[in-house]
Amino acid sequence: MKHATTIIFLCVLLFSMNSCKQDKKETTASPEEAAAPTEIKIKGEEVTYKSDSTVMKGYIAYDENLQGKRPGVIVIHEWWGHNDYVRERAEMLAKLGYTAIAVDMYGDGKQASHPQDAGKFASSVMGNLPVAEARFDAAMQMLQAHASVNPDQIAAIGYCFGGSVALTMANTGRDLDAVAAFHSGVQLPVMPNDKLKARVLVCNGADDTFIPKETIATFKKQMDSIGAQYTYIAYEGAVHAFTSKGADSLGKKFNLPLAYQKEADEKSWQELVTMLDNVFE
Repeated sequence: MKHATTIIFLCVLLFSMNSCKQDKKETTASPEEAAAPTEIKIKGEEVTYKSDSTVMKGYIAYDENLQGKRPGVIVIHEWWGHNDYVRERAEMLAKLGYTAIAVDMYGDGKQASHPQDAGKFASSVMGNLPVAEARFDAAMQMLQAHASVNPDQIAAIGYCFGGSVALTMANTGRDLDAVAAFHSGVQLPVMPNDKLKARVLVCNGADDTFIPKETIATFKKQMDSIGAQYTYIAYEGAVHAFTSKGADSLGKKFNLPLAYQKEADEKSWQELVTMLDNVFE
């Protein structure tokens, strides 16, 4: 009888211990659950801003669930103008935790439907540096004033025409922490000089016929002469507009050497991510 009582007592004790363990498991979140990130929720805002008498139409994207201020990134369009592509890039940056503004360098959200028009629009901006500077500054000031942005942490990226704008603005001494240019010319209205403050990334196609090799050599020589922090990458087999999925159809439509290359697109984006991580760590 004594042995039976002891066995019953041990069974009750074990059952009670297991019940406590089960209750604790059900009511206590695991470290992984406790550290689970807040769901990303991208908000896009249509914005207008002015430079003298010109009204620009831009687009700001950010994660509204992310707390606190964060770096801002200016995203400058190709020579086609402010379009869905540049907005998509702004949203991609927002998903990484930045606030990005897709800018309008032509005014009134103007877009080109033909390369001849695109060339005229681009030349009207790059051929008049004070106009380009004023429009860039207006976009930069709007980004810095956004409630989610740390105004002291600003980068700029651009594609084709936009890359040339970003590099030029950095060379004028704008207070930019980082600049990245994709399939961008490097023969610029303002070449690298000791006013350059930004870390620079240039990602071009090795087979891009729009970018003469001698201009690349000159650009690198001048960057080296001032001890600039920069990376220049030429992707083998890539031609102009390699980051744009619409490049193939545009190339065929206008008989231009344009083509999307998935590998170069993804690798160049990762280069940008790494640079921004390093600059804004």
